[in-house]
Amino acid sequence: MQLQSVAANIHDERSVANALAGAYGAVNTVSLYRERGGETFHSVHVEAAQLVAAQARRAGVERLVHVSGIGADAGSPSHYIRMRGEGEQAVRAEFADAFIVRPAVMFGSDDAFLSTVLKLLRRLPIYPMFGRGQTRLQPAYVEDVAEAIARIMERAETHPTVFEFGGPTPTSYEQLLTAIAHQAGLAPLLIPIPFAVWHALAWASETLPRPPLTRNQVELMRIDSVSSPEMPGFAELGISPHSIEEILQRMLPSRDERDCPARPL
Repeated sequence: MQLQSVAANIHDERSVANALAGAYGAVNTVSLYRERGGETFHSVHVEAAQLVAAQARRAGVERLVHVSGIGADAGSPSHYIRMRGEGEQAVRAEFADAFIVRPAVMFGSDDAFLSTVLKLLRRLPIYPMFGRGQTRLQPAYVEDVAEAIARIMERAETHPTVFEFGGPTPTSYEQLLTAIAHQAGLAPLLIPIPFAVWHALAWASETLPRPPLTRNQVELMRIDSVSSPEMPGFAELGISPHSIEEILQRMLPSRDERDCPARPL
């Protein structure tokens, strides 16, 4: 099996068809967390996902993996989660044997989640939390998810399955922030901020050309993102997921290095 990088416009039928021509398998990881102009949750998570699935079927692709998210539900009141759920349905309607992968929020070096939290913890001695910090999260290491997808592509079983991937242990948002701060040698004061305040801030933020916060992002922080024990996950693929603490130990300097900075010669 050979890997090849091919550029494609997720909204263009011919572009997607050319990218899939002759491929054994395909993995759709295209996602959107903030709507911008014509790039909407529906256009990316439903329309584009359906286009990829349809073109994969026409190209004779043997295995399609569609990356969605934990909690995806076509009946959810959350617009983002609802579009994720409708996207899964659209993919299965076009490619009945597609595998659905639902990771929890993913983290890694230079990502949009862990790196942002670290940056804010270092800058803010008083850290504002979403609500009381009780939302349950189970962040998954991006390389564990990538390894899982690779094993799905290689496994002999072809029965279409929905996998949910979460880290080793569910934790509250407050506990997660405390663990990250501890690994970075920080001790910020975590202050609960009501969701009503965050919604007001996000509403004002959305008037900006590049809003740093949206109401959809605030809404997502009210919803638990934890894998279901009834769903197949990392264990079924023989993978022991890494915790955030393990990865931070690799990313951050040791406490001795922080206490004893290098001196110029």
